[in-house]
Amino acid sequence: MRKSKISVDVTLDENNVPEKIEWSAEDNLQGALQAAKAVSLSFWDDEKKDTLNLDLWTKDMNTDAMKMFYVNMLGSASNTLLNSTGDEFMSSEIANLCEKLVEYLNQK
Repeated sequence: MRKSKISVDVTLDENNVPEKIEWSAEDNLQGALQAAKAVSLSFWDDEKKDTLNLDLWTKDMNTDAMKMFYVNMLGSASNTLLNSTGDEFMSSEIANLCEKLVEYLNQK
């Protein structure tokens, strides 16, 4: 069985607020750390039928970028759901929500 590791390094300030987020993956041929302003990890606990979320963002990430980050994650979830389950209705509903949210953000 093959394994691969993804690492997330978070530099915190004196108040434990993230200042810097970097990640790397063993399969990345360059092997270098990649900078990020935010990370959102979700783990499904099948036994509890619940999700554990770990959401972090740097203190210098602006709110407009944070909103687009979440719209992008929803869009990705729409595609993943379609590819993994074939459920066109759920995927379409999420994609429609993303379109509404992008319109909302563009009006600001």
